[in-house]
Amino acid sequence: MNSNDLTISKILQLAKIILINNNANTNNNFDSIKINGIASLSAAKNDQITFCLDKKFLQDLQNCQAAAIVLPPNLADFCPQNSIALIVKNPYADFAKIANVFYPPNYALKNSPQIAENVSIGKNVEIGENSYICSGCVLQDNVKIGKNCILYSNVVVYHGCQIGDNCIIHAGACIGADGFGFAPDGDSWVKIPQLGRAILGNNVEFGANSCVDRGTFDDTIIGDGCKIDNLIHIGHNCKIGKNCVMAACTGIAGSVEVGDHCVFGGASMISGHLKIAANTTISGGTLVMKSIKESDNRYTSVFPLETHEKWIQNASHIRRLDKMAKKINELEKLVEQLQNK
Repeated sequence: MNSNDLTISKILQLAKIILINNNANTNNNFDSIKINGIASLSAAKNDQITFCLDKKFLQDLQNCQAAAIVLPPNLADFCPQNSIALIVKNPYADFAKIANVFYPPNYALKNSPQIAENVSIGKNVEIGENSYICSGCVLQDNVKIGKNCILYSNVVVYHGCQIGDNCIIHAGACIGADGFGFAPDGDSWVKIPQLGRAILGNNVEFGANSCVDRGTFDDTIIGDGCKIDNLIHIGHNCKIGKNCVMAACTGIAGSVEVGDHCVFGGASMISGHLKIAANTTISGGTLVMKSIKESDNRYTSVFPLETHEKWIQNASHIRRLDKMAKKINELEKLVEQLQNK
């Protein structure tokens, strides 16, 4: 559909937006006002839609020229008279849905061939309808790609691995390389065959130059709806639940089980063979070395930023904590003895 044909009413319908109410300054003329695109709050024109989340942008909001503005209820009264206020519970997510009406995931590839000329495709490969495989991709034998997927340039999917429907795999990603499995044998190492697969569920986005290893015997699984940022490694035999989010440079060692709806900040580090409860948030830069059994909590282990000299001083205190703890125990016993006398 041409963007010139989109009215506010049609956009709300396509994006499945439910309004809380309408601001009094609107004429409810959703069917007559046509919208040609989206823009930022300060740059939007009178044929575009924008959004505002916070009162700190109040001046930009009141000067906004947009035809319609997606707003939370607490900003409804600040909408300028020339704009229609679209009041919703979650303006950030709803504006993202509106943006996808104008720019669906494959909008940049619409005029491209669905399979580029220099793609390497092995035997028994299945590619679903309306999927785009860009230049330089390698799909080894027995790979399955779902429908409505995009594999950007130089993605490699190893033999037998699967990608679900509506997935976006960004450039340079590697799906299903061998897990890091080696058995010590004297002074050398014996490679352990990696016989499992890597399986990505539906609606997964997998970042540029990120890697997920195949399982040793069982499959490595990335659940439906997961969003994986760039430069992330997920080790063999991991089981990642649904709708998890991982920011860049997160590293997850092998055989980790992650519950649904977990959030990992950038450069999170998860040791192997752990279990992470559902709805857990891990702060950026945090090292997790034990299982997390209680859900709905946030965990942080980042040492506070200090000047180097101050950090060295604090580190020297940390190294003495064991001795200090023993001395405190001895003093507590001595105080108790004195109290008893």
